[in-house]
Amino acid sequence: MRQYLRNFHYLSLDVVAGAVISHIMVARLPDGHQPVGWATTVLLAICVFVIYAADRLYDVRKGLAVNAPLTRRHRFHAENQQVLLRVLVGLAVISVVLLFWLPRSVLWFGAGLALVSGAYVWGVSRLSGSNARLAWKEPAVTLVYTIGVWGSSWAQKPTIGWSEIGLGILFLLIVFQNLLLFSVMEAYELPDTSYSLATFWGFDRSDVVLRTLTVVITVLALVIFFMADDRFAQRAAIIQGMMSAVLYTIQRYPNRFLLNERYRWIGDGVFWLPGLIL
Repeated sequence: MRQYLRNFHYLSLDVVAGAVISHIMVARLPDGHQPVGWATTVLLAICVFVIYAADRLYDVRKGLAVNAPLTRRHRFHAENQQVLLRVLVGLAVISVVLLFWLPRSVLWFGAGLALVSGAYVWGVSRLSGSNARLAWKEPAVTLVYTIGVWGSSWAQKPTIGWSEIGLGILFLLIVFQNLLLFSVMEAYELPDTSYSLATFWGFDRSDVVLRTLTVVITVLALVIFFMADDRFAQRAAIIQGMMSAVLYTIQRYPNRFLLNERYRWIGDGVFWLPGLIL
């Protein structure tokens, strides 16, 4: 069972589940009773998996080319890359079939996001591990992930209220907090092996940024909680405040969460918390 759970984590399926749960929360805003399009949700799950898997496979190819040390997650992808490539092709075929069930607005939105995501994966694959441009990886992934989760729902809504926009900004900040935190923890694990925003800023500045994000997210979540008209939006604000608080706890006690990559399990797991209000 432990091996199955580890493989589930290495394949980023916990990230996929978190994206789906968060997407369903967004689709039900503002009052919790909005319908959720099944095809959009399934296609989002496929896209998140494909992007993460493709990114890791590119990382493996670059790492093997220069004999760089691989993390456990990357070793898993290296050992199973042929199977994963077949899976990615199969999921691409399924995605094409699902397009027939998508609303036109989501179809155009998804086409644009696919082009942006493909350009991102292609661009990152051409950079070496020491390239300074990798410092833009965390902000880029933050935007693509947030736009995918929230935009796929917003594209189906005739109007978007201020509370939803505020919650979307909250989610954007939380995703960036998550990715920057992971960047810091990876720098602790494997120092001097890859360029990232954490290595660009350094540990001290990254720590200040993460603390600032926690404060800003907490304040914004409280503002939305006290001013939103719908209880579901209020609950979503509290949930997102909790997500940031969990990430801050990891940042506060890094040595405890570096053991057995606990920071990854818990950091990715925070995106399951919206399931508490679904």
